[in-house]
Amino acid sequence: MDFSSALPTFAIALREGVEAALVVGIVLACLQKANRSYLNSWVYAGIAMGIATSAVVGVGLGWITQAISNSSQPYAPVIKQLLQVGFSTIAIVMLSWMLIWMTRQSKSIKGEVEGAIAATLKPDRDGNAGWGVFALIFIAVLREGFETVLFILAKFQQGWIPVFGALGGLAVAAGIGVLLFKWGVKINLRLFFQAMGVLLLLIVGGLVISALKHLDLAVAILARMQSNFTYLCFSQPSCILGAMVWNTTEILPDDRFPGLILKTLFGYTDELYIVQAVVYAIFLMAIGGIYFFSLSDTCYRTGCRQRHQQIKN
Repeated sequence: MDFSSALPTFAIALREGVEAALVVGIVLACLQKANRSYLNSWVYAGIAMGIATSAVVGVGLGWITQAISNSSQPYAPVIKQLLQVGFSTIAIVMLSWMLIWMTRQSKSIKGEVEGAIAATLKPDRDGNAGWGVFALIFIAVLREGFETVLFILAKFQQGWIPVFGALGGLAVAAGIGVLLFKWGVKINLRLFFQAMGVLLLLIVGGLVISALKHLDLAVAILARMQSNFTYLCFSQPSCILGAMVWNTTEILPDDRFPGLILKTLFGYTDELYIVQAVVYAIFLMAIGGIYFFSLSDTCYRTGCRQRHQQIKN
């Protein structure tokens, strides 16, 4: 059994889980400070409901995908490939947006959560305080869980192994949350998110390559089924991906170690085509450029410029 496909979902779930754990930890700390620890049960209920809702959505969409794959309808293979393209595209957009948003909001997230909790715990809203806490936690967990579910669905052709990777990532994220807020262990979260951000950027970039491959397969299948669609295949040996950039099947095949690890983590393929290479480069330059600019901008706004000036002097 190949467990390498669990690695990218483990990394995604770990990062998303730590983000959710930060919100949960901040809320629990605020409740303790306000002498409202009796509302902790609403926090745990929000966590459970957020995870359960994400799982239900994932199972439902996975069931639809599986039903289409097993269907005897002639266009089922085309629809299956297009679904993979759709799931991959949504996952790419959401994970890229969250990567940039989290980088820009990392310094203000604590204040925003504390402000939301303070508003929820106002005396005139005391009767609804529990539901307010529940909603805050539920939305935070559901948001992170939904992004993880979309990534798993984009990798659904690899079976259920990615799900185990996601569960492992969530377990480690929960452990980090306990270390931070229960035992007071100091962890450099800024360095953690920066390192995970670069890893996430490369993983999502690999998803771009696989999404284009699924689109090429969908067009190729459609062209074989209907002769009036053969014009869509304008290149060889691919259909819409243009000329081949490299063929490393003899040197570094993507179905054996270490190529298999590179494929599952970063989307490496032993047969890369020009359209895949160009779109991948554009993605890394665009999203990577915005991400690293956000890192430097955050550094500037939080006093890095002053520290650099002190070192210079």
